Amino acid sequence: MNQIASNGMVTAILIALLIYMGTIIFFVVRGAMNTHSMKDFALGSMHFSPSFLGLSLAASMSSAATFIINPGFVAYYGVSGFLSMAICLPIGTLVSLAILSRRFRKYGQTVNARTIAQWMGIRYQSKGFALFFGFLSLLMLAFIVMICVGLTQVIARSLNLEILPTLIGVVAFTFTYMMFGGANSMVYTNTVQAFLKLIVAIILITSGYEYFAEGVTGFLGKLAAIDPMLAKPFNPNSPIFRDFFEVVICQLIVGVAIVCQPHILTRSLLLKDDKDLNRFLTVAILAQALFFMVVFAGLYARLQFPDLKINGTPIPLDGVMGTFVVSRFPIYIAIVLFLGMISAGMATLEGLIQSLSTTFTSDIIKPLTGNSVIKSLDRTGGFISELAMNRIVIALMAVAAIYMSYEQLTHPDLSVGIFAQNGVYAYFCGAFVPVLFGIFTKDCPPIAAIVSSVTAVVVHFSVYYGRLTPYMHSGTRNPGVSAAIAIVSSLTIGLVLYYALKPKNKLAAA
Repeated sequence: MNQIASNGMVTAILIALLIYMGTIIFFVVRGAMNTHSMKDFALGSMHFSPSFLGLSLAASMSSAATFIINPGFVAYYGVSGFLSMAICLPIGTLVSLAILSRRFRKYGQTVNARTIAQWMGIRYQSKGFALFFGFLSLLMLAFIVMICVGLTQVIARSLNLEILPTLIGVVAFTFTYMMFGGANSMVYTNTVQAFLKLIVAIILITSGYEYFAEGVTGFLGKLAAIDPMLAKPFNPNSPIFRDFFEVVICQLIVGVAIVCQPHILTRSLLLKDDKDLNRFLTVAILAQALFFMVVFAGLYARLQFPDLKINGTPIPLDGVMGTFVVSRFPIYIAIVLFLGMISAGMATLEGLIQSLSTTFTSDIIKPLTGNSVIKSLDRTGGFISELAMNRIVIALMAVAAIYMSYEQLTHPDLSVGIFAQNGVYAYFCGAFVPVLFGIFTKDCPPIAAIVSSVTAVVVHFSVYYGRLTPYMHSGTRNPGVSAAIAIVSSLTIGLVLYYALKPKNKLAAA
């Protein structure tokens, strides 16, 4: 890899990184001391402040994509990207979070579920449906890969390191400490990361204040002088912000459904008292709204690099924010921003490791093997505890993450961002209607939830890989389009089956 950072920059960032790692390890040890069972790992055994939990949720919801990848899209395609990623998507996401978290917590406590897959199985009285969601969760590995790739790129370029050893170091460090602390340590580490990200968000959002010397009109005029399409609400020259449907409709629909991810919905279950829910949601929503606004810095980056080049070399989309930070800020601020971008990835990565390992252990391995492998609660049968098996699963996830991430770093067939969206969108498309019906109806026929979930997954992949609809015919495909179509199809099928089968269920009960 080319030597990009100066020796002084490398030394300063290395010291800051070691301090950051030491802080994380301190909180992991503190959390691990209170983790004695699989329930402790999944839901925590300690009483956390609802404000801390809210910050933890916001930290895990805003990944490396929010702070590193998405601002690049805004730099490339202008105001249309900002409207899509910082206005329309957040409206759907934050409203959905406020509604669904409240209801999911109520039913999650009632059925004593640790994961979404367990919740599905108990709510719809179907072990097969729970197993289906356990396997569907494998798609979320794509999200882990994207974060590992993003972290590897940032750290390797900042410290002048080679890609592979950096990747192995990132994965080994994060996956190892998540083996022991689980939810207890994750809330601590996410809170530290959230505070860092709050500082970084404020710095980035305010960093281009001088461009507003002539007001908003003058700011838009500067963008239009580079390219008139940069100042327009829709950019037909972009691959994913072309019109009202892509910028507004798709993002609102995706935003509503995106909350149905295991590391998001299950966070409300960590609260020990229902009266803390309002403060938890208020802090989470305010912090997350601020994090969404970080993509505005992409417009500052475009004004700084009008032709998207530095020293005559084109700046790749994923490298816009790194280039912007290094070239615009003095070293002491650049270090803070570096740590903030690292935190953006680590926070979400922790949440994914914790929730997915719990799902793989409790919802795939345990149901398929019974007590022949994992000991039961009364310590009979099996030869390994559920917590020990969970740590083995995390180790296997680490190996898979290194392999897939290295493939994306060296031989990407698609952008790692598109690769990640494809998997994540398929998962929450499949989860949305069953979660919606499960918490807002009391008599939903299981077949309605199951068929709607399968429909969503099939439609999403069919539209995307089959290049169906004009939006998919050529060039880069937008997973948001296939996801929006899948969600609407799933909801339609679900409603038809719900109202068609509901009377029969009542007659049978009578």
